[in-house]
Amino acid sequence: MESIHPSARIADLLGLLMVLNNTFEGRADLYELEKEMEVDLDDLMPIVYLTNNLGFVTIGKGDIIITDKGIEFLKSNIRKRKELIRESLIKVEPFVTAKELREFDIETLYFALLRKGVKDYTSPEGMQLLEIIINEWGVYSGLITRKGGKYVVKDYQGF
Repeated sequence: MESIHPSARIADLLGLLMVLNNTFEGRADLYELEKEMEVDLDDLMPIVYLTNNLGFVTIGKGDIIITDKGIEFLKSNIRKRKELIRESLIKVEPFVTAKELREFDIETLYFALLRKGVKDYTSPEGMQLLEIIINEWGVYSGLITRKGGKYVVKDYQGF
């Protein structure tokens, strides 16, 4: 199961798609993209993989290509962008497990991920990074709400 790397941010997703679409007309060699974005390839790859896993780009033979979904994301208003992210998150960790738990605190989610073998959050600051991911991606997109010290996965069609 693919997961959101702890360093991946929504701003990175938007930036990657904008550069890919506006500078490279939708298709770029990863090396050229790295140079244009002025970022080390090791720092670029987590968002490239995530953007691929969410369906906004495809990767093949060293190239990254924006998909119709990626173009739709760029052309959409904030509400539609949140919807596209929300629909995509249910396919990646930690949101697959969050959906299974339905209601959780960060510690419960953290240990559920460990039991499943998800290793992206096992660093000493892993629980803190997990909370950032849940808030930045899950709460922002509307997939998750916060009630007191608990997080609750909202009911949406298709879940």
